[in-house]
Amino acid sequence: MMTVVAVWRVPAVRYGDAHRRALWGGYAGFAAALWLSTRGVMHAVEHIPVIDLNALLKHFASTSAILAALTYVATSYGKTSAPVVPKHVAVSRWIARVAYKAGVVGVLLLTPLFFTVVDRTTPSADFVTDHAGEWGAAIYMNVFYFFPLVTTAVCGYQWTRAARRAETALMRVGLVLMAISMWMGLVYVAARMTLIRVAALAPLDPGIVQDTVTATAIWMNALFLIVAVGASIPTTTAAAAHWRTWRTVHLLYPLWRDLMEAFPGTSLYPPGSRLREFARSHTPLDVRLDRWTQDIADASDELHYFAPAELLIAAEEAATSHSDSQPAAEAHWIKATLLAVADRQPSRHPSALLQTKPFTDTDAEATWLVRVRRTYSEITTAEAQCVLARAEEGLVAHEPT
Repeated sequence: MMTVVAVWRVPAVRYGDAHRRALWGGYAGFAAALWLSTRGVMHAVEHIPVIDLNALLKHFASTSAILAALTYVATSYGKTSAPVVPKHVAVSRWIARVAYKAGVVGVLLLTPLFFTVVDRTTPSADFVTDHAGEWGAAIYMNVFYFFPLVTTAVCGYQWTRAARRAETALMRVGLVLMAISMWMGLVYVAARMTLIRVAALAPLDPGIVQDTVTATAIWMNALFLIVAVGASIPTTTAAAAHWRTWRTVHLLYPLWRDLMEAFPGTSLYPPGSRLREFARSHTPLDVRLDRWTQDIADASDELHYFAPAELLIAAEEAATSHSDSQPAAEAHWIKATLLAVADRQPSRHPSALLQTKPFTDTDAEATWLVRVRRTYSEITTAEAQCVLARAEEGLVAHEPT
């Protein structure tokens, strides 16, 4: 789930601001740390001739994720427009600034400790369980747990305060869950540090150590689950909007492609295949939708030079039996005119422009174009030729002899 959330938020790396990128870094780091705890990844790392290297890599990934989470809190919930910065905001900012330096020092300290004071004569199945009672491992783990101890306290405090001031119910629920997960994380770190110190001072029964490690591991998995759910809840509205935009772009593709192929200079770039268009990542979907609606509108304006004057009447007659007659008439008009465009012979008596519609925004215009596209895709070439022929016949009939 943490990996899914990290993948879901990948666009934040490119299009988001600094604190959203920091949040993604937290999810990605924790996902990497969790994967390094799985048997498959551990077995793959074992091929590197460094005993317990997966533990060191996991602690590096966790430290990076913790610093990213702390940065996110300091740069998002630490914002204030008040002339006097609240004390809790000032403290969070100071901790975040210090955390960067402490993180570098911590990583630099963890590495020599790992290779010197930790007894790594034999590989360990579980680092904490197998090294319980060893002073070297106790020093190493206490240095590592210092960062999550501070971060969970700061994040839990800030997210608890932010939940009280949340503007929407979804945001409040998400922040409450995130705050709960951080307080759970504080309990987890405190329990692990206590276990390590007690085991170093007085030998503990291996069964007690194993049970405690297993219980805290289950506790940690539960808090990560709550983090994933809490982070996803506030974004459900945005996710739903993103899905609607993607679906609209997907539906408009055939109409946009045909018009852009008829008038190549209208779009910023020539249309590609459906797969290629949806593989493009340089433009956000909402921007692409806005461009496509403008492209379709510009191409429609060009179409009227090739459409016979009677074509709109013929298109309306062809759409009279349709359940959605107005967009169906426009669809027939576009389809028939594209056949005339193929001859590249402008009409001697061009059709009038399509009626201007009172669209209030891009979404309203896109909704109309989706209705047009539904009928457009159903119209066969033979049907469009009939509409064009009737329009040309009507034009001839009205011409003075």
